[in-house]
Amino acid sequence: MARRLVTRILPDLRDGRAVAVKVGQLIWLDAVWVMLWGSVTWGNIAGGLLVGLAILLLLPLPPVPVEGRVHLGSLLKLIGVFIVEMFRSSIEVAWLAIRPGSMPLSAVLRAKVSIKSDLVLTLLVDMMNLIPGTMVLDIDTKRRLLYVHVVDVSSEKAVRQFYRSTARLERLFIDAFERDNEWHASPMHGIDDDDFHHVTPGARGLAGDARRMAAPEIAYRKAHPTAGPGQQVPEGEGKA
Repeated sequence: MARRLVTRILPDLRDGRAVAVKVGQLIWLDAVWVMLWGSVTWGNIAGGLLVGLAILLLLPLPPVPVEGRVHLGSLLKLIGVFIVEMFRSSIEVAWLAIRPGSMPLSAVLRAKVSIKSDLVLTLLVDMMNLIPGTMVLDIDTKRRLLYVHVVDVSSEKAVRQFYRSTARLERLFIDAFERDNEWHASPMHGIDDDDFHHVTPGARGLAGDARRMAAPEIAYRKAHPTAGPGQQVPEGEGKA
């Protein structure tokens, strides 16, 4: 019985990464339990371990395939860029709120990314949602398209700035978590399909394509100057 419980919590003890993930989850649950009690005692630590084991056993999360490696240097660079983007965007949004004149023109823009892992894609979306002025509204996981509400698309420069920032974050996530020479599709991953996700070595998604991605949005805005704030650009509009 005990062996069955351990097997369910740690499905394959030979898989060091899976064991590390489960142990990390247990430690995290234990830390949350201790913080909820407000004091670090042996009793609270032991109680947290028991509660954590019960949660992992009774409420197991579906396995998340984790491929590639985490590169600490690239991860630190990603965090630094994120902090800079947070401050820059906060200042820009604050200025849009207090400046005289009309409200900025907002829209929903499409951004295609080349991130293959759903886990890494989720981290990218979370980071974009934390940056003032952008909010991911929908994700097309098969085509790897993000539909992002951008608070200011009043100029071609603003739209290009959005695509440049997104491309930079995407590139940093790829460098930190799924470099081409370290990635291999997991059989557990339901949408790891080469038809949708294959990236040729050295590919970097949006990088260098900001002008091409922004052109349809700018063309539509020029043709429809009365488009209201937040109005989504219809798919296919703005094309030559």
